[in-house]
Amino acid sequence: MRYVAEMAETAMETVVRVRVRYAECDPMNVAHHSVYPVWLELARTELLREQGAAYKDLEASGVLFVVARMSLRYHRPAVYDDELEVWVLAEPVVGAKIEHRYEVRRRGSAEDASSVDVLATGQTTLVCVDRAGKMQRVPAGLLP
Repeated sequence: MRYVAEMAETAMETVVRVRVRYAECDPMNVAHHSVYPVWLELARTELLREQGAAYKDLEASGVLFVVARMSLRYHRPAVYDDELEVWVLAEPVVGAKIEHRYEVRRRGSAEDASSVDVLATGQTTLVCVDRAGKMQRVPAGLLP
């Protein structure tokens, strides 16, 4: 994980496994670029859940997160039925912002399970807001 060495020890991370579904592919059986943000959201939602907070419960209490910035870089294609790992790391919270870094990876074949292809890398900035859309601090203890 190339980003881990750059982060403070307080950063949180997890890996979510997804399989590329047929409906996510173009006519050449390549995963369409539009599904990568969905996979990133899945990973960061699970990271939040692992910290003991379900996003639907946060929303019910008036704590919402909006994506203020997203960047993705595609390195290699994912294809139909690939099993992927979506790694996410949440950097330490600063005020109303949470920064995430991602890697979408494919493990090697059974013969060479140690190899890993990084298919995409990305970053997002989430901003915590109330129901009126006004920025608010990320609740204490939610993430590092």
